[in-house]
Amino acid sequence: MTKVSIEGEAFLIDGTPTHAGQSWKGHRVEGLLFNNRAVQALFDDENPETAQQWAYPDTGTWDPERNLAEFCAALPEWKAYGCDAVTINLQGGMPITRTETVQPWLNTAFAPDGSLKPAYTDRLHRLLAAADAAGVVVIVGYYYFGQDKYLTDEAAVKAGVIAATDWLLDSGFENLLIEINNECDIPHYRHAILGPDRVQELIALAKSRMTADRAIPTATSFAGGAYHMGFWDDGHRDMSDLGALERGIPTDTVLEVSDFALVHTNEMNMANTREVVHRTRDRAAFRAAPMPLVINEDSVCVTNLFAAAEVYAPWGYYDQGENNYSDGYQSVPVNWSINTPNKRAFFDAVAEVTGRNERTDS
Repeated sequence: MTKVSIEGEAFLIDGTPTHAGQSWKGHRVEGLLFNNRAVQALFDDENPETAQQWAYPDTGTWDPERNLAEFCAALPEWKAYGCDAVTINLQGGMPITRTETVQPWLNTAFAPDGSLKPAYTDRLHRLLAAADAAGVVVIVGYYYFGQDKYLTDEAAVKAGVIAATDWLLDSGFENLLIEINNECDIPHYRHAILGPDRVQELIALAKSRMTADRAIPTATSFAGGAYHMGFWDDGHRDMSDLGALERGIPTDTVLEVSDFALVHTNEMNMANTREVVHRTRDRAAFRAAPMPLVINEDSVCVTNLFAAAEVYAPWGYYDQGENNYSDGYQSVPVNWSINTPNKRAFFDAVAEVTGRNERTDS
């Protein structure tokens, strides 16, 4: 079994800090959890009016089993480059190149009452087994905006947290971290409990399901300022608006109940990437109880990976790509191989920082 644990601000796998003894250009790397955003690994679409748009170009049909199989097959290679974790989500992510706040597709592991759909949990079990065998940690996200609308009410959202957490605990896998929802501070969630003012209730609820001998570290992600700088409006980012950046930092009330901190730094410059990390660590709750900080979504701009590593933060590759079964890791259908220059640049950068290229070359 692959087991992830936390010690201070570091992640351990099987009792040993990740990248033990490693440094990069004088910066400590030991304990960091570099990761790839792979939220469509469980993807399916139950809406017959939209499902056909995800068809593979060589078969003309969509196939969730093929998608999962190809994802699982890619994990050992990703791990070999030093990418120790992936982020998935039980409601996926934006599966098209443009951003839509109204999402007609139906991709959710949750029934309207919050119970889990067997087809999704079957795929999830196989995904976790493949990741476990490859030594990869899985950050399991529960909710995504635009899909949370398919849960009837707040009681169903809570029921979903209970059902998913209990299922993960019962699975026996220990290569798990929980992300309650993707970017809780994006104001597109239908249910208020998934927003930044109340999401700590769901983190606490998930942790209340854990037993004395079985715990899954839990958190939720914030946009890190990208949304508040205009990322979701017209693509313009005012990189000098540090007040806007501040609004995307995890709150003290969330950090107080979290086991680690999750932030996104989508396409920021290197200085603001470092600033997000500094401001998160400067929260009173973080200073009172230091924890690992993880960037689990940025962009294809690997210079930000280097910026994050300079301030002891692991970085998450986010490649939206195109719906062409070639580019990216998020637009469906996804080609999970390392088949484009952007993908290659990320894995090469991770290998450089973690020293994997040195061990491979030798």
